[in-house]
Amino acid sequence: MLRFDHLAISCAALAEGVAWAEDGLGVALSPGGQHTHMATHNHLLNLGDLYLEVIASDPSLPAPAWPRWFDLDRFTGPPRLTNWVAACDDLDGELVLSPPGTGVPISLSRGDFRWDMAVPADGCLPFDGAHPALIQWHGPAHPARRLPDAGVRLTRLEIAHPDARGLQSALKGRITDPRLAIVRGAEKAMQATFATPDGPRVLR
Repeated sequence: MLRFDHLAISCAALAEGVAWAEDGLGVALSPGGQHTHMATHNHLLNLGDLYLEVIASDPSLPAPAWPRWFDLDRFTGPPRLTNWVAACDDLDGELVLSPPGTGVPISLSRGDFRWDMAVPADGCLPFDGAHPALIQWHGPAHPARRLPDAGVRLTRLEIAHPDARGLQSALKGRITDPRLAIVRGAEKAMQATFATPDGPRVLR
């Protein structure tokens, strides 16, 4: 089974993405760190049982010889919600059930965090990135448990895609979360609604 792990906001420059997310949610994000294998860096926000990640290519690190995750090499435009990540206890088993192109497991670490993540060969997840990236954490360390609680909670993630039925079929019986809604749309789009100390907020 899959379970919600985190949301990803992509941006061309990390400072720009952090400012956009903080303005949209009305709370401060926490510094995350660098992912040297992918030459990316991030800031994070506790969402209770999951977390929000603002991620960008890190210009201080050598560019990798392989595509970055979340299709960041081709990212342009303003910051926006681009991806979601689902955790599992058997990454290899979940990949057998997933659409082709979901990725190949890569073992990664940052500090005492240890995880395997499936990364597509071209950086782009199935259904134009609407399919979740898959992750398997090792050990008890998890970002959501380390981050300060700003009182923000995800109440709904709406994913629109022209082939909504195909995406629903790919995930049927694998994840059951009342916050997740997959709907038909003219193009891939994501919208997240949050409960915050200042009332409902939406990021797209």
